Amino acid sequence: MGQLTREQIAQMGFASVGDEVFLSDKASFYNCQNIRLGSRVRIDDFCVLSAGEGGIDIGSFIHIGVCSSLIGRGQIRLEDFANLSSRVSVYSSSDDYSGISLTNPMVPEEFKQVQHADVRIGRHVIIGAGSVVLPGTHLEEGVAVGSLSLINKSCASFGVYAGIPARRVSERKRDLLALEVQLLERFQI
Repeated sequence: MGQLTREQIAQMGFASVGDEVFLSDKASFYNCQNIRLGSRVRIDDFCVLSAGEGGIDIGSFIHIGVCSSLIGRGQIRLEDFANLSSRVSVYSSSDDYSGISLTNPMVPEEFKQVQHADVRIGRHVIIGAGSVVLPGTHLEEGVAVGSLSLINKSCASFGVYAGIPARRVSERKRDLLALEVQLLERFQI
């Protein structure tokens, strides 16, 4: 993966950028002035981050896997230690598919009924490959989402969710919280 230099990242006009940020030179970033990047962030090849009015807020110790996308007018927030596997799509906007309106970005707004709602991905959330997260959802701390899942409702803390639509299938251990403390001590944070 070819990476952008710190100077190239600074020239892109992000709202803020932390330390140790690794952005692929093959990723695409739109409306950078509405994107905030924490420290120790890695965004892989062919990712698309398209920030709307609500912006995209990415915490620290974050990885966004290859071919993932974060798109929409509402705010998208990834809290510390969140991880998106490859081909994860997070939307804070969605067309109305009922047939009562037109769809697609080339149609003027007055002919569409697009839903815009914030998405929050909590601390230590991991989302498996190929999953889709829809507008208005909140994945609370420690949620794990299985590959190829559809998140269309909020998910409660430390649950394991899977399926289309996703449902809670088991519990996730909380041992990672003690490991977080050790890691932060090592980095003197």
